[in-house]
Amino acid sequence: MHSTTGTIASILGSFQMAEVSMRYSLFIPRLYNLLKSLGFEPEKIMPSRAFCSDESQGYPIILLAKHFGTFPFNHGLVGGIVATDRHGPHAHHGKEMLIVQASHVGYDPATSTYGSYRRLQTQGQHETTSCGKICGTINWYINEYKFANQNIFLTLDENNNRLIIIDNKLIHTDRQEGLILNLSKMVTLDTDSSVLAISSLSTSKVFAIRDEMNPYLENFPWKAGEKIKIGEFLHPDLFHFKKHTHSVIEGQDHLENNLLNVMPYVVTSEWPALTAAQANTQVEFDRTFRSISTEPAYQGKKLFFISGLNVDISPQTEQIFPLTKFIPWAAYYRDENNKQTIWEQAELFELLKKQNTENPNQVDLESAINIMQTEDEIKLPF
Repeated sequence: MHSTTGTIASILGSFQMAEVSMRYSLFIPRLYNLLKSLGFEPEKIMPSRAFCSDESQGYPIILLAKHFGTFPFNHGLVGGIVATDRHGPHAHHGKEMLIVQASHVGYDPATSTYGSYRRLQTQGQHETTSCGKICGTINWYINEYKFANQNIFLTLDENNNRLIIIDNKLIHTDRQEGLILNLSKMVTLDTDSSVLAISSLSTSKVFAIRDEMNPYLENFPWKAGEKIKIGEFLHPDLFHFKKHTHSVIEGQDHLENNLLNVMPYVVTSEWPALTAAQANTQVEFDRTFRSISTEPAYQGKKLFFISGLNVDISPQTEQIFPLTKFIPWAAYYRDENNKQTIWEQAELFELLKKQNTENPNQVDLESAINIMQTEDEIKLPF
C-alpha cells in the first residue's frame, strides 16, 4: 500500500499550479496562435469544450467563440468529464479539430478559499460550492475522514509507551463501505497477523503503536495520561476508502470512480475541491487521449487536445463574469499524417507563453450580433 500511495502523491505533486496559471483572456489567443503555428487553418478550426455545465464556465466559452469564430461543440458532462461518444459528431463539424477539457474549482479572493463561488443570480448573491458535482461527490468521504480523525486517540501510559485508541467501528476493516484503516501499519499484530488489543473499552480498543507509525507522528503533541485526537495526523497512507459505485463509463459515478484511489489525499488536503478537480483533470486527459488517438472519425485531420484546470474567481462588485484562470496540464497533437506529440505541463506552459496574445482573426461579437439583428427576416415555411 505504501508504494501505491507514494505513487499517487507523486502524481498529484507533479501538477504545478500558481506558476503556470494564466488569465483566460491570454490563454485562448495564445492557444489560437499555437494552433496556427502548427499549420491549422483559420476559420476551419472546430473547437470543442469539455467543461462542467455550471454558468461560471460561460466566460471561457465566449472567449473560445470570439477567437475561433464559432461557438464550441459541447464535448462535456457535468464535473468536466469528456463524453467520448461525441468524438464522431465533433469530427464531422470541421476540417481541423480542437478539444479543450477542464475540471473547475471556485476561488473567493475575499476569503482566499477554494471550493466556493459567488452566484450573482441567487438572493443575496450567496457563495455556494463549486464545482458542485465535485464537492457533492467528495462530501461523503470528507465526513468519513472527520469521523475517523475525531475518534482515534493517542496517549502515553505510565511508562511512556505510545498507545492508540480506536473506535470499534473503525477496527472492522471488512466493512463494505467507509474509511478503512491500514491497521497493519498502525497497531501491533498477533502471531497470526490479527490485530492485538491491549485492552477493551466500552466503544473502542487500545493498541500498542507500531514503529511504522512514527514518521507520521514526529510532531504530535503527546501528553502523559491524556487522550488526544489524532486529527490531521491521520495521514493518507494510513487509510483508504470503500464505496459502492456504478462502473459504467461516463455514467453517474464516473467522476467518483476517477477520484476513488486518490480520495485519501483529497480529504486530507487543505482544499479538497481543488485537489479533486486537479486529479480529475489528470485522469480525464489520460483516458480521453487514448480514445481520440484511435477514433476513426479523426483520422486524416489535424487534432489538438488540451487539458487543464479552470479556476473561477468569484465576480466582485460590478463584474458580470469571473476572472477565470487556466492552469494547463498536458496536450496531445496529431497531424493529418498521424504524427503524434504529447506536451507535458512544463513544456506546454512554455509553448503557450511564447505565443502572441493578439489575434487579428478574432470576431467582434457585438458587431456579429448586430448584423444578425439587422438582417432581413427569413420566413420559415411551416
